[in-house]
Amino acid sequence: MKTNRRDRRRFLQYLATAAGATVFGRVEAHHTDTHFEDDSKHHIVYQLNKADPKYISHILFSAGEMLRKYGDDVEIVIAVFAEGIHLLSRRPLRPIPLDLQQKAASLAAYGVAFHACNNTMKALRWTEKDMVDYAKIVPIGVDDIMQLQEKGFSYISW
Repeated sequence: MKTNRRDRRRFLQYLATAAGATVFGRVEAHHTDTHFEDDSKHHIVYQLNKADPKYISHILFSAGEMLRKYGDDVEIVIAVFAEGIHLLSRRPLRPIPLDLQQKAASLAAYGVAFHACNNTMKALRWTEKDMVDYAKIVPIGVDDIMQLQEKGFSYISW
């Protein structure tokens, strides 16, 4: 019972934060592939490769805090592969709590990019149809991280 209350309270706090952002104006991160002339000062890529809810929660929270602090002056990518790919599936095969799926969708709506590893998808026999709409499919997740680092992205791994 305590877990449900804690989850509900956390979700309501998240909704209040999202509603506050809506009232005070939309903050949206820039993306390299769509904002060539209007580059952000800060660039960060998170590695998300586990299906553990606490692990995913920490990464999504951190990405949200970076977005709140830097607003339009940060470009955030979350590179998702291995077991973490279930976060971006329409029907995850591993248990991913609904509140985490909603947080990811909300972050995506505010401009955070979620890159899904096609190698991992192939191993699961998944296609683009199995993924959420905001997932950008990249050929190889680790290669994507390397290329982003070469473009100046700071790499964060838990």
